[in-house]
Amino acid sequence: MKKKVVIVGGGLAGMSAAIRLAAEHYDVTILEKGERLGGKLNIREGNGYTFDTGPSILTMPWVLEKLFEHVDRDLHDYVEIMKIEPGWRTFFEDGTVLDLTSELPKMLNELKKVSDDDKNQFFDYLSYCQRMYDLSMKSFYKKSISGLNDLRMMHPVKELLQMDPMKTMSQSTKKYFKSKHLQQLFNFLVMYIGSSPYHAPAILSQLTHVQLGIGVYYVKGGMYKIAEAMEKVLKELGVKIRVCSEVEKIQTDGTQAKGVKLKTGEQIEADIVVSNLEAIPCYESLLEEYDYSSMAVKDLEKFQPTVSGLVLLLGVNKTYPHLSHHNFFFSGDPEKEFKQIFDEKKLADDPTVYIGISSKSDASQAPAGKENLFVLTHVPPLKKGEDWCRYREKYEKIIMEKLERMGMEGLQDHIEYKYTFTPNDIQSLYGSNGGSIYGAITDRKLNGGFKIPNKSHVLKNVYFVGGSTHPGGGVPMVSLSGQLTAELIMKEEQKDKRQIG
Repeated sequence: MKKKVVIVGGGLAGMSAAIRLAAEHYDVTILEKGERLGGKLNIREGNGYTFDTGPSILTMPWVLEKLFEHVDRDLHDYVEIMKIEPGWRTFFEDGTVLDLTSELPKMLNELKKVSDDDKNQFFDYLSYCQRMYDLSMKSFYKKSISGLNDLRMMHPVKELLQMDPMKTMSQSTKKYFKSKHLQQLFNFLVMYIGSSPYHAPAILSQLTHVQLGIGVYYVKGGMYKIAEAMEKVLKELGVKIRVCSEVEKIQTDGTQAKGVKLKTGEQIEADIVVSNLEAIPCYESLLEEYDYSSMAVKDLEKFQPTVSGLVLLLGVNKTYPHLSHHNFFFSGDPEKEFKQIFDEKKLADDPTVYIGISSKSDASQAPAGKENLFVLTHVPPLKKGEDWCRYREKYEKIIMEKLERMGMEGLQDHIEYKYTFTPNDIQSLYGSNGGSIYGAITDRKLNGGFKIPNKSHVLKNVYFVGGSTHPGGGVPMVSLSGQLTAELIMKEEQKDKRQIG
């Protein structure tokens, strides 16, 4: 008889786990509280504009290709993936503009704008970053890892030392570049996972290789096409998908989950429960009646939430020729910015602002002669009971004034469509801890750079997927999380069968 798997939440991680398990003949049901699948990867439309409301950048497309290959399908039959050049366009307060591009001759010319000396170190830096990526491919991206002991079993001591465990990402960047602009530029790549370069381990320097060696991509028609493609495969595999189905609690018997109960009162039995809801909110809301819930949450305190964000979706009735698809307007003092957000847990006085304009690459995303601006500013995660609305008006003003000061003159006069997401909205919509965008923070001292293990320590048949778990946040990582967790489930099943036999 097929084992019944219930997946709580239909984000990319839950969908990936479902695809992988369904391919191995598990009876899989996805329960999603929203009106459609995708989780933070979602979509909003208005006045002829289309916006991806979550991830706007695709990296490491091989992760999605691998997922589809597992079920004998070609990702490229479902979506059209385009490479974006330059990957980023970055703006500094002193007027410097640098493009981050995987076309290396052009990248060298960009480096010359700020430093001839650093240009000579560039290829050594790229080699270092690729080495960090290659090391991760042997472990972090290959298997579900719960901590240092697992890592030690997958690497000889020599390779562990090559990961520069005593250094932060910022220290590694500083080793290769003297230019403050280049340090800030390459350090900021760590915001792909919502962490601080001054706390994140040096192995995350690999994000430069991800950006320049592998490249930045976009899905024609919008990033939500990824969720649509995965949903199509799920249906082809016979996975049961139920939207508008909010889970109220996970039902247990001792240390075994027996199924779930919906808000409607309906009960669904399960042999295995996979939570795409973050681990800490899962314990606090779906398992709050049980004694082991508070124990589990206390054990996970070192996995603090990443940054949240203030998101402005702006439809503007003009174009900005000097902007690219992905744009970053940097703060004047990055150390102060990261200290305020990550150490002092307060709004940065001068925040870095990201603007994604998918209509630059895909005319279907905005009316002719107009552009769709996805504006994201990172902010600290919510404190318990905090209402972010009291900051909203003031912080929007800071953001708009910064953008207009740094070259987007008259922006506010050209807005004809606007929609805003605050950290409270993100928390309410997706159940993320503190309104976190990227799951759990990566901090060398706090948690060694590891994420929450994919298997629950207190419930034998409950598993976690998503940005708070191994290997982390972002489209490729959460998709990989689902795949690695599915493989862990299959491995545990095989182990149980051997023990019974």
